Amino acid sequence: MRRWLIFLAFAACPAWAQVSVEQPWSRATPPGATIGAGFMQLKNAGGTAQRVVGASSPVAGRVEMHVTTREGDVMKMRQVQAFDIPAGGSFELKPGGVHLMLVDLRRPLNKGEKVPLTLKLEKGGELKVDLTVEEIGARRPAQPR
Repeated sequence: MRRWLIFLAFAACPAWAQVSVEQPWSRATPPGATIGAGFMQLKNAGGTAQRVVGASSPVAGRVEMHVTTREGDVMKMRQVQAFDIPAGGSFELKPGGVHLMLVDLRRPLNKGEKVPLTLKLEKGGELKVDLTVEEIGARRPAQPR
């Protein structure tokens, strides 16, 4: 009986409520920088795929979703309209790959601070997270959070 109640409670959750964020982080930027980046692990505990269709942050004029690809010896970055999070799966945003670009920064990002970010999901809902700012040039978060 107990398992059935847990299943019903979980099934009644909206699709967006079953998406979570782990280890959201960014890199510090030098004074005068106009762009920054955001990285994280997105997890979808639901039985339906979900898509991130937008993002925003008060520290940036806009937030774009990007993918990085290699064409021969050249790395190219292009903007995409959405990130897909598979049902029961995860999707990683990381340096050198899929990431968020914080464009037209209103101020530098400083190591140790928390930068607010809102992810917009296709099936409704928003996820509010804080990117922990690591040192300039960091390749991963300093430690698991």
